[in-house]
Amino acid sequence: MFLAISVATAQEGPLPETRLLTRTEDLAAAMVSGIDAYLMRATDSVSAERAKRWGVSSTETSTQHRENLRRIIGAVDPRAAGEFEFVGTASEPAILAESAGIVVRRVRWPVFPGVYGDGILIERADTDTQAAVIVLPDADTSPEAFLGLGGDSPHGASMLGLVGNGARVLVMRLISRDDAFSGRPDVRMTNQPHREYIYRAAYEMGRHIIGYEVQKILGAIDCLKRDHEPLPVGVMGYGEGGLLALHAAALDERIDATLVSGYFGPRGALWAEPIYRNVWSYLTEFGDAEVAALVAPRILIVEHTVPPHVDGPPPVRDGRSGAAPGTIRPPSAESVEKELERARALCPEGSSIVSVDPPPRGYLGVRAVAEFAASLGISATGPINAAFLAKIDPGSTDARMRAQVEELLEPNQRLWRESEKSRAEFWSRADTSSLAAYEASARSYRAYFWEEVIGKLPAPDLPMNPRARLVSETGAFRGYEVTLDLYPGVFAYGILLVPKDIPAGERRPVVVCQHGLEGRPRDVADPSVESEYYRQFGCRLAERGYIVFAPQNPYIGEDAFRVLQRKANPLKLSLFSFIVRQHERILDWLKTLENVDPARIGFYGLSYGGKTAMRVPAILEDYALSICSGDYNEWIWKNTSYDSRYSYIFTGEYEMFEFNLGNTFNYAEMSGLILPRPFMVERGHNDGVAPDEWVAYEYARTRRLYDSLGLGDKTEIEFFNGPHTIHGVGTFEFLDKHLGR
Repeated sequence: MFLAISVATAQEGPLPETRLLTRTEDLAAAMVSGIDAYLMRATDSVSAERAKRWGVSSTETSTQHRENLRRIIGAVDPRAAGEFEFVGTASEPAILAESAGIVVRRVRWPVFPGVYGDGILIERADTDTQAAVIVLPDADTSPEAFLGLGGDSPHGASMLGLVGNGARVLVMRLISRDDAFSGRPDVRMTNQPHREYIYRAAYEMGRHIIGYEVQKILGAIDCLKRDHEPLPVGVMGYGEGGLLALHAAALDERIDATLVSGYFGPRGALWAEPIYRNVWSYLTEFGDAEVAALVAPRILIVEHTVPPHVDGPPPVRDGRSGAAPGTIRPPSAESVEKELERARALCPEGSSIVSVDPPPRGYLGVRAVAEFAASLGISATGPINAAFLAKIDPGSTDARMRAQVEELLEPNQRLWRESEKSRAEFWSRADTSSLAAYEASARSYRAYFWEEVIGKLPAPDLPMNPRARLVSETGAFRGYEVTLDLYPGVFAYGILLVPKDIPAGERRPVVVCQHGLEGRPRDVADPSVESEYYRQFGCRLAERGYIVFAPQNPYIGEDAFRVLQRKANPLKLSLFSFIVRQHERILDWLKTLENVDPARIGFYGLSYGGKTAMRVPAILEDYALSICSGDYNEWIWKNTSYDSRYSYIFTGEYEMFEFNLGNTFNYAEMSGLILPRPFMVERGHNDGVAPDEWVAYEYARTRRLYDSLGLGDKTEIEFFNGPHTIHGVGTFEFLDKHLGR
């Protein structure tokens, strides 16, 4: 075969039915770049697909869009009933000031058990209430600063104008972008904005910082409506507050008028915004125009002004790190107007979407607030002197922010503690009365996992076009680099090891050996590469007589690949959407090789490769078995715990979080999709990924399912004295036993 290669033409590859691979660039980097380009094309074209979903306007379809929006922003929990509570202490009384019949109070209101909204309520004590207004300053502006307590602000006078004309005005506190309370001093502090810190675990549990704060707004409306049911209600917001005002109004038809400032515009670059704005599948159904259409026919006023400047997360310092990149940049006036035109086209006749020019500086300007007030039947101007606001001591705003952050951590912890019950309910349709019944009922869960959790790409639209070249040779095997096409610019790539001792006509089993984070196929399948983690396990298996394929997975290049997750999520895709299709193509190609037994192709991966071992064989049933090394875990705990040093809450792996995974699939449920095929876990006692106890707890659930269906001999776990590495003892025996080599 080597002689044939030396005289091959440029059109012939060293393997049958292949052409010569001549690419010389870094193929891993090219793979990541190709996926990136695919996602950017998909982002550009998604609006056309979205238009089809909005082609029929009716109450029924609007209701479904509204419920879909509620679900993906995580505004799904029942709210607690209650009323405004006046909040004060001996040093900071609840009543901040009384002047000219106006009372300024600190208030809170219940949202969920242990979670309260927080803000400042301003009202006249001597006038019947004519309207209620909820004001949402940007995340980095406290209610005290917005009103100018103890200082100066142009907004205090306009808010008092509303109050003077009979409005109750509530200025709500949002979770800030600071990082003062992002972490645990006894575990690790991070530079994640508070909003990201809450977002991470919430996202895993099907919730979101956006949904939580929308619920606070709606809880405030519950309180405002408690004694004044016919009361017209308006919501106005700037920056992050504008985002929340728009989404709250889309969900709750009790909001009669909405003013959005410093937010409205195109969302094609949602992936570049801060990660706490990342919403699973958002762009497949929504842009700002579509959300605005759910506000119609109620009043929506858009003030196109410069959004708050966000140039990334707080700086890395003093051991604080881990935050995801993300910026907020002003959209052009033309793009905002284009989005407004789309919104008007989607709205029923008679809807009112008004665009208001911004003030020369600032936001929530006089004209915008005046139009907003008029839509509620009141005026925004009045004779009340706002000077008294500057004399009010704002008190400790840091303490109130800390309380707000800590309150929103607990729902996520409660959700993951209860998630095993949630998953049991989700899996209640799985029929374990017999193996045949279970396999039949598992099909719908496999489809759900692929479509709703991983994200399903369309089938590849290019032929495989296999290309290969010889890259290594030992006395036992030859190694070939191979590429396979999927979509324009998107390909699969890896190293194939073929033992030299295969007799003509014999079909051998294959082990697909998967590297981990930032790894390459050479780490696994190059005899010249020594790795303390992989220990040449692909080469060792080839020497044992297996055909081996070591794929390049695209989790390489740090933010170059992590940003792929950001670009994919709003399209209802993930990094694993591509990995699944790449492995599907690899399997299809391997089955064409004359010495491969297509019924005996196994998977064995370490670390991120172990993560792949849980997800890809769960979907692709052509994998005859799967071995997860250095990754099997109580995965939901690892992605949501705020009090464990093992948690991804504190680290830079911002791509780890999979929307609503906690309520649908932990690792035991994923292994349930691999069943009835053999499944094994390899675990070093000193592996820092998680403690043995987490691994053993979750694996016990896997073992119980296999045993209950009479398949106890098809699953194993091997603990060994060692770190995060391939051990290759019990796993090799497992491969020999179940692949028959």
